[in-house]
Amino acid sequence: MVELKVRKFGNSLGVILPKAVINRLRTKDGEPLFLIEAPDGSYRLTPYDPAFEKKMARAEDIIGRYRNTLRALAK
Repeated sequence: MVELKVRKFGNSLGVILPKAVINRLRTKDGEPLFLIEAPDGSYRLTPYDPAFEKKMARAEDIIGRYRNTLRALAK
């Protein structure tokens, strides 16, 4: 468990992530992080965009259904 302190930055509030957390998230300055609310009300911080994951699942479904058509179009 990592304890973070909320601090004031101008008119906003924020937290500073320790270097170990930054390394584990494999992120760096300027890259987005996503705070996802779980069904149980807890939160998860991740570098992966959940909306992108849903879009990719839909794309894989379309690719699977239209594999032959896409192969013909690629020629």
